[in-house]
Amino acid sequence: LPEEKLRWQHLIGAILGFSGVVTLFLGKGNALSLSGPSVKGYTLALLCAFIWSGYSVLSRTVKQVPTLAVAGFCLVTAALALIASALFETMLPLYFDTGLLAAVALGLGPLGFGFFAWDYGVKHGDIRLLGIAAFAAPVLSTLILVVTGYAAASWALALACALIVGGALVATRQSKT
Repeated sequence: LPEEKLRWQHLIGAILGFSGVVTLFLGKGNALSLSGPSVKGYTLALLCAFIWSGYSVLSRTVKQVPTLAVAGFCLVTAALALIASALFETMLPLYFDTGLLAAVALGLGPLGFGFFAWDYGVKHGDIRLLGIAAFAAPVLSTLILVVTGYAAASWALALACALIVGGALVATRQSKT
């Protein structure tokens, strides 16, 4: 990590946080299938994790590039997604209805803001803490589902929250060395 030292508490915090996400996943009755399409999905997810983490760490080395540059990356990605949709999907006409408006609203609103905030945090914040805090996303989304009545509260959810919060607390603990 550029300009950072990875300490034992960061690794323990990451393991606890990841354990919370796994607990959340398995607590919903999901099974880890290592056959067929599942392997392809897990492989692609792992590849995406390395691409995103690599992008995040490399972004730290180019602090002089303004966060506004993220808008260009998002526009190129949107154009490539539209091309891929036209080439590989049969539902393209549906996107030009309310689906397209919803996608644009998400991109200009919370998703776009999230990318800008992530870029700024990676370049100017504590990249180790940012990585650990990212584990909160699945818990927050599940809690929103519970509050809105789309999911039931469970002990697995409580344990997952405890593991993730505990991981963040361990990771942010100040080292004496």
